[in-house]
Amino acid sequence: MACVGIALGSNMGNKLAHLRTAREFLEQLQPRNAKLLYAPLFQSCPVDCPDDSPDFYNTAVEIIYEGTPEQLLAKTQEIERQLGRLPKTKFNEPRPIDVDILYYDDLVIHTEALELPHPRMAQRRFVLEPLSEICPHRILPNETLTILDLLECLDSSEPPLRQLQTTW
Repeated sequence: MACVGIALGSNMGNKLAHLRTAREFLEQLQPRNAKLLYAPLFQSCPVDCPDDSPDFYNTAVEIIYEGTPEQLLAKTQEIERQLGRLPKTKFNEPRPIDVDILYYDDLVIHTEALELPHPRMAQRRFVLEPLSEICPHRILPNETLTILDLLECLDSSEPPLRQLQTTW
């Protein structure tokens, strides 16, 4: 069994409902009696998105998963499809849901389909801040600092996040 961090984001439609549904799908992927950890819900400005993109709701979850990283990737992509995410037409365009695998235990994977740990997570406040709420002392593969330390050292022009809800 693997401990897996996943980022969730939404900036289209009923953002809260999309995130709740994605969390429920992810919870069902766990073994019986496994507890899903989830961070508070944050609002963030779009990063590297088209100019007219709406704000995001972001959070992070940590699950226990028994399959392979590739199987989990297929499951996360299916969650995105079920929640109305269409194939991309523009880079970082608005979307009802984004389900990104951030880490999978201590695995390092570099394939065309999957890169773990997520290659830009250490540069994104909207990923690090929610993740620091559920696993602040985790040290990711290829890093020497904890998630909390990465957040505290972050050099980003990203505006501060606004915490919306601790339970959702």
